[in-house]
Amino acid sequence: MSEILWQPSPERIAQTRMEAFRHLCNQRHALAITDYPALHQWSIDQREDFWQAIVDYFGITFHQPPETVLREGRQMPSAQWFPGATLNFAEHLLRRRDDAVAVIAIGEDGQREQLSFAELASHVAGLQKSLQAAGVGLGDRVAACMPNTWQTLVGMLATTSLGAVWSCSSPDFGTQGVIDRFGQIEPKVLITCAGYHYAGKAIDQTLKLNEILQRLPSLEHLIIVPYARPQARTEDYASQARISLWQDFYQAGGEPEFVAVPFAHPLYILYSSGTTGVPKCIIHSTGGVLLQHVKEHGLHVDLGPADRLFYYTTCGWMMWNWLVSALAVGSSIVLYDGSPFHPGPQRLLDLIEHERITVFGTSPKYLATLESNGLQPRLSHDLSSLKTLLSTGSALSPHSYDYVYRQIKPDLCLASMSGGTDIISCFVAGNPLLPVRRSEMQGKGLGMAIEVWNDAGQRVIGEKGELVCTRHFPAMPIGLWNDPQQEKLHDSYFSQFPGVWAQGDYAEELTHGSWMIHGRSDAVLNPGGVRIGTAEIYRQVEKVAQVQDCVAIGQQWQDDVRVVLFVRLADGAVLDEALEQQIRHVIRANTTPRHVPAKILAVSDIPRTISGKVVELAVRNVVHGRPVKNTDALANPEALEQFRQRPELQE
Repeated sequence: MSEILWQPSPERIAQTRMEAFRHLCNQRHALAITDYPALHQWSIDQREDFWQAIVDYFGITFHQPPETVLREGRQMPSAQWFPGATLNFAEHLLRRRDDAVAVIAIGEDGQREQLSFAELASHVAGLQKSLQAAGVGLGDRVAACMPNTWQTLVGMLATTSLGAVWSCSSPDFGTQGVIDRFGQIEPKVLITCAGYHYAGKAIDQTLKLNEILQRLPSLEHLIIVPYARPQARTEDYASQARISLWQDFYQAGGEPEFVAVPFAHPLYILYSSGTTGVPKCIIHSTGGVLLQHVKEHGLHVDLGPADRLFYYTTCGWMMWNWLVSALAVGSSIVLYDGSPFHPGPQRLLDLIEHERITVFGTSPKYLATLESNGLQPRLSHDLSSLKTLLSTGSALSPHSYDYVYRQIKPDLCLASMSGGTDIISCFVAGNPLLPVRRSEMQGKGLGMAIEVWNDAGQRVIGEKGELVCTRHFPAMPIGLWNDPQQEKLHDSYFSQFPGVWAQGDYAEELTHGSWMIHGRSDAVLNPGGVRIGTAEIYRQVEKVAQVQDCVAIGQQWQDDVRVVLFVRLADGAVLDEALEQQIRHVIRANTTPRHVPAKILAVSDIPRTISGKVVELAVRNVVHGRPVKNTDALANPEALEQFRQRPELQE
């Protein structure tokens, strides 16, 4: 069994909301559940009782009560959750109305603004009235191309308070990236910033916005938040829509009203990363998102009114939607806009100390960068407030686990999570009751009937295979935009194993209940017919100090597939024969000979999506001379050119 790095004390367990919830379920249903595995099993065997318990424990308010908890057909997807019920999402995020701090918004340039829970509700009330006057109502789309500021949060809450649908991208998307998303959903209103900050620069959006506006004919109103371009004027923008500056569009004040909508009413439209074509527009439901998020925040992250949650994210990634839902369990949230490393690598560590953050969320890449910069946060910063560190976006390497406990804080729940934009939440989640084991995720989320299946559709434990979910859950998307017969939805999630959700992750369930994600299954390598997850290779390469970043692909070669590894080296390092042998040795010693790359090539940059994920499929397409259909989804599309027509790959 793998090494335990952290174990919650009995005192810490006794104080968790997960433990209180276990007692509630035992009392209510005369059960004798004594541990988390038993609680999880009950949550999927008795889904109606479990999700009703979530509703009651977190005080979910229905305007119209449900007829029942769940109606479902014989095969997924066919669920109706809480049919007949009506509710409002924003109402639950604005339940707290005191003068405590609700949101702290910090810019890279040092600007800091905060709103109390009462002030947040007042801003939402004002914007809601103005949106209503602009004709926004049930089902209308309000789109935003915004940095991570309090105005974005107010925009989302005002939109969803009216039963309208919110969809957001971040300003670092290119023109085509924005059009590929918003052009499909035809928004009535667009909220956008005139400029934004990143890595010490103020970036003017005017030209890009005017290009976008020409291609959004549905737009009736444009709201400009000046932000990093305080001199912005309405005359700077050319659109058939009415144009207003944010500060002129509404005045804060009054009490917000909340339009009751059905449980399955659209709340958010999110987008697949879209590097293989136009992004899928994924529609998430009001009740499904709310229930899933209060479960994850309240139980799996153990958040409550005394907590402050931070997650480093842009507004174009699902983690922004996830972050702001913490308001529904009474927690405060800290928003940060800009580079996490400006003016130096300690920037976000300063936030933990100064803002007394209790739960800090980030990516494996961030932790690896702290380590490569030699930072020792436990010595340089007061991290006494910090109780949990969350990580998602890709698999966390074993030495990053070691780094966290050695150099950040030994008494810390390190929760590596895995889910996706598709479910706007997690399948594999953190857990305040369970130990943290080196290189492993703690376990399954409550209510999520996940398993690992082999190609024959059989469940396997201790073997790698496809991550599937065998039973309905409320956060399953209600559909894809412009897919009336749900054909694209079925193709995306239910075609591999009919009636079973296939997430597209190559995963492994371990005998003691922990999980590992070995990469996207569509990027799995097949040398000699053996399936290899790219994360298995990355975990080993990250041990080599001279390598800063890497991407592995399978290249079609002589009627087989060979593994090719591209490496981005640290400053001053050279990919000579000695370093190649070192990389091969580390991989061979810790995996199998099949994992060892046939070719190792140096590049100066690794292409990633705007949310930071390595794009193996795009690299594979370039190597094989195939087009990459949507480079606007990439943060650094120019990096792809280094992979094109490499002479080393012709031999």
